[in-house]
Amino acid sequence: MSFDVVGTLIDFESGLTGALAAIAAEQGVAFDPERALELYRAARYLPDVGHFPDDLVRVYKVIAPDLGLPVDDAHATRLRDAVPGWKPFADSVAALAKLKEKYRLIAMTNAQRWAFEHFSAALGHPFHASFTVDDTGTEKPDPAFFEKVFAFVESEGATKDDILHVAQSQYHDIGVSRALGMTNCWIERRHAQKGYGGTIAPAEFTTPDYHFTSMAELAGAV
Repeated sequence: MSFDVVGTLIDFESGLTGALAAIAAEQGVAFDPERALELYRAARYLPDVGHFPDDLVRVYKVIAPDLGLPVDDAHATRLRDAVPGWKPFADSVAALAKLKEKYRLIAMTNAQRWAFEHFSAALGHPFHASFTVDDTGTEKPDPAFFEKVFAFVESEGATKDDILHVAQSQYHDIGVSRALGMTNCWIERRHAQKGYGGTIAPAEFTTPDYHFTSMAELAGAV
């Protein structure tokens, strides 16, 4: 089973908006989390984008004026440095522990290795193998990222047909995994909210092979 990490297992949106809200409170500024996510989504895909989460320094400086926050290096760095404290969703740790009993779990994240190590620790180090943007040299939804994982799985005597790919992002994971012929599972973390939040919207919706609103539901179904 391969997993997206940030947004699927780690509560990326709460981590991001929580750090921004703290700065806003210090400044006495009203804060709208959904507006912040909208601005983040747009800023994250501007030209000269860097690797996540180091790129949060640049992103902060882009979105801070619209949020009424101070634009300076100290606050921008503070947003990035809050990443190691981002928490798993309430069901992630237990679900992964259960799934690990029967399956080899592979992490596939667009985050840099330094950030992933913090996430992995928070999740209880459940992964058999892990692939970050530092390892692949590219980000999902680039098929080349997935090809790296396929090669690894083949080195262990399996094929991509043996993988269930689990993710919340239609754009980064579900669409491309379908195009590559993988079996996939969509964890719809924002099922109670409108829109795609901090994740870019897909050009078209992909109906997944399996669809749950939580990792707990997936673990129970398995």
